[in-house]
Amino acid sequence: MAARRPRIASEHESDDDSYEVLDLTEYARRHHWWNRVFGRNSGPIVEKYSVATQIVMGGVTGWCAGFLFQKVGKLAATAVGGGFLLLQIASHSGYVQVDWKRVEKDVNKAKKQLKKRANKAAPEINTLIEESTEFIKQNIVVSSGFVGGFLLGLAS
Repeated sequence: MAARRPRIASEHESDDDSYEVLDLTEYARRHHWWNRVFGRNSGPIVEKYSVATQIVMGGVTGWCAGFLFQKVGKLAATAVGGGFLLLQIASHSGYVQVDWKRVEKDVNKAKKQLKKRANKAAPEINTLIEESTEFIKQNIVVSSGFVGGFLLGLAS
C-alpha cells in the first residue's frame, strides 16, 4: 500500500509533480514505533537478533532473576519473622528483658541517619536511574521480555 506525502516543488515542476509515492512497508521498516516513543537509538541488540530471540532471551533471564528473587525473599522474610517470633516468645517467658523505649530511640536515630545519607546520595541515584532508563530505551524488546519473565519467575 502506498501513500502520498507532499514534496516541495521546484520552479520547473508543475503542480501534478509536487507529490512523491511513499512505500509504507519501507517506511515502517526504517521507522519503528519505539523510535518515535523512545528516541532514535534503538540499541545494538535490536540489529543483531530477531524480535522473537530478544523476547526469549529477556524472558529467560527475567524468569531466572524472578525465581531467585522469590526464593531469597522468602528466606529473608522467614529469618526476620522467625527472629521476631523467638524474641517475643523469650520475652513473654521471662528469658529476655527488652527495653522497648531504647529500641524505639535507636530506630528513630537510625531513620535520621538514613535520611541524611539518602539526601547525600541523591545525585548518584539520579545518575543511575538515568543510565538505567537509557539502557531500557536502547533495548526495549529485551527489557520487556525481562519484565514479563521476572513476573512469571516471582509467580512460580
